Amino acid sequence: MKLRYNREEDILTIEIAGEGKVDHAEHSGPFIAHLSPEGKLLLLEILDASEFLSSLVRVSLRGTEEELPSPLS
Repeated sequence: MKLRYNREEDILTIEIAGEGKVDHAEHSGPFIAHLSPEGKLLLLEILDASEFLSSLVRVSLRGTEEELPSPLS
């Protein structure tokens, strides 16, 4: 797994699988999932990553289960 952060665009990219060809992408909220022809997740992009991750940390520190707000809404 590889992580890359683009500070200028505020996008966190998580490379799940080092091998495979991206066939299509699906966008949902702050996430863009890049999938193989078989539907295997190869790459995940988190848009507005700094806001999303700070929300994740706040929820984690509270120790409760909460739905995270989408930074794109």
